[in-house]
Amino acid sequence: MGFVVGESASLTRRFSDADLAAFSRLSGTAVSPAEGVPGPLIGALFSCLLGVDLPGPGTNYLKQEMRFLAPVPLDVELTARVTITRLRPEKHLVDLETVCELPDGTRVCEGRALVYVEDAIRRTAA
Repeated sequence: MGFVVGESASLTRRFSDADLAAFSRLSGTAVSPAEGVPGPLIGALFSCLLGVDLPGPGTNYLKQEMRFLAPVPLDVELTARVTITRLRPEKHLVDLETVCELPDGTRVCEGRALVYVEDAIRRTAA
C-alpha cells in the first residue's frame, strides 16, 4: 500500500517523574518537575512515529519545526500525531504536519517535518 496525503499515525504517552529524572541524567541538564515535560521528550514522540509508523523504517529526518504552545504537566496523557500533507515521490520527500494534544484537545505543540524516504516512489505508486 502506498502513502496518501491525509494518512496519519498517532501514539499516546504519559511522562512521569522517573522519565524526567532519566532525561535529566541522559541530557546532563537539571529539569524540575514543576517545569513539566521538556520539549525534546515531546519531539521524541514525533521521531518515534516517523521512524516506526509513518513513513516508517528507512525514514531520514531532513527538517523539523516545532512550536510549543502550552506547558505540559507530568502524568497527563499526550497524544502525538503525524499527518502526511504533501508527497514528492520524484525527490523521495514526504511532508508531514506534527501535532501533540492533551486529552481535552488542547494543542501543546504543533509543527512540520520533512523526511526523505528511499522507497517513496514504490510506496506511492501502489
